[in-house]
Formats: sequence, structure tokens, C-alpha cells
Amino acid sequence: MSSPRIAVVVPCYNEEAAIAKVVADFRAALPEATIYVYDNNSTDDTIAVAREAGAVVGSEPRRGKGAVVRRMFADVEADIYVLVDGDDTYEAAASRAMVDRLIAEKLDMINGRRVTNIQAAYRPGHRFGNRMLTGIVQYIFGDPIQDLLSGYRVFSRRFVKSFPTIAEGFGIETEMTVHALQLHMPIAEMPCGYKDRPAGSTSKLRTYRDGILILNTILALVRQERPMTFFGIIAGLLAVLAVVLAYPVVVTFAQTGLVPRFPTAILATGIMLAAFLSLTSGVILDSVTRGRWEVKRLQYLSLRSPFRDIGN
Repeated sequence: MSSPRIAVVVPCYNEEAAIAKVVADFRAALPEATIYVYDNNSTDDTIAVAREAGAVVGSEPRRGKGAVVRRMFADVEADIYVLVDGDDTYEAAASRAMVDRLIAEKLDMINGRRVTNIQAAYRPGHRFGNRMLTGIVQYIFGDPIQDLLSGYRVFSRRFVKSFPTIAEGFGIETEMTVHALQLHMPIAEMPCGYKDRPAGSTSKLRTYRDGILILNTILALVRQERPMTFFGIIAGLLAVLAVVLAYPVVVTFAQTGLVPRFPTAILATGIMLAAFLSLTSGVILDSVTRGRWEVKRLQYLSLRSPFRDIGN
């Protein structure tokens, strides 16, 4: 029985005030892990502080959390990955139980659900946005996760190396959840403490700007992964509009045998044709998407299970 290779991967940007403590706390919680800090083009001394703290330091010059996570997942080789933001807001001690559960239950992802009573740490606007976006994903994809935007997760190697991320910013968390759901991976969620940032560290999350970006990511994922739902809704709305426009024309024609609103009749016909085209697009793309799911599932299964030689 061999021990798993554990990597703590920390994306960060301008976290000079927090990164040393993050490295120290996770080294104490997971002494067997290698801690990687990937800098996302910081303008302060984040790299020097992380290196002095004993972390393996990498960098990704393209800005955006999606870009740096994509780089970390490509570069780092391990059996288990602990992904955590570098702002010292997540409870490092919780990682021990999360890793142990991932191994014991042979899971592919555990999401750290944030638990806090500190108002400044988790502002009401962020709470509302998180609940709204989580509810949308739960409704569409059947998501069991309660904290969609958590930046604290534990993954198996199978998840990491089969994850084709395309998001550039905070939409990365949404992509991670949808990737696990669409491939029917075994996943779970565990509570973890969440606190305010240390002095000198500022949040990069903007409630409205990033909320809109994340909502756009969800809509893009719905279009890509549930095209029948996406284009079916559009077809339904167009069909209703066409019927509303055509109704008075049809009534007048039934009563008089004349079509006095000829432009309206043409418009209604065109909108109904667009509705049928949208529905046809959904049917075709649904077949393509299912084939793509099968390919991704086979790619996922082709990767060696990290738990084959770990535990019982």
C-alpha cells in the first residue's frame, strides 16, 4: 500500500500579506503535501514571500483565476490536489478531513462549503449572488453542491487531468462543478471555516461585475451542455410571440376572408420559422453533445485511479 502524493495548489495575485501564513497553515495541516504557489502576475512581493515560506513557486502571466488554475493543473503531478485561494480566508485544518474522506470514499471532488458568522468575510451581496447562481445550476444540472463559488476544493488526479477548463475568471468554480456532474463523478461537500482577509489583502471579487461574468458562464454551459433545454426555451418563446402576432390576423381572415395586416402575417410566419429552426438546432446539438460526453467520460476512465494502490 503506497501513500498518495498530495499537492496543495494555491493561485494568488498580490497576496504578499497573506501567502506566508497560508503556506505555514497548510504545511501544518498536511505535512506530507507539497505546496505549490502559482503567482498570477502580481505587482507586489508575493513570489518572494512564498518562496521564502518554502513553497514551490510557479507563475502564469495571463491574468484571471481560470488561466492560473489551468496552468497549475497542467504542470503539477499528484494523486490528490487541494485547491485553495491564497488570501488566508479558508480553514487550512479542514483539509485533513477532506483529504481523508476523498480517499476513504474514493471520490473525485470534495467542495468546501463556507461557514462563517463574520459579516465582512462573506458580504450579503456575495451570499445572495452565490445562492442565486447555485440555485440555477442545481435546477439545470441537479447539483448537490450548496456553495457553488467556494475556492476551496479537493480533487482526485482523474478529475484534474480530465478537466478541460476554458473559463478565464471566477467562472472556473462553476465549470468545475458542471464537469463533475456531467461525467457523473462521485462528489461530496464538507463545511469549512471562513474568515475575513488579513490586513493588507484586498478582494479581487466584484459583486456585480463578476456576478454577471459567472451568470454568462452558466448560460454558456447550458448552451453547450444542455442545448435542447437552451434552444427549446428560445423556440418556445418565439412560438408564443408568433402566435400572439398571428392571432388577430387569423381571426380577421376567418371573419372576412381578407388579410389586411399582411406585414404582420409575414412577420409572424418568419418568427415561427425561426422557432422551428431553433428547435431543430437543439435536437441536432443535443446528439452532438451526448457524443462529446461519451468521449469525455472515456477519457476520464482512461486515467489511472489514484486510489487503486491507496487504502483498501
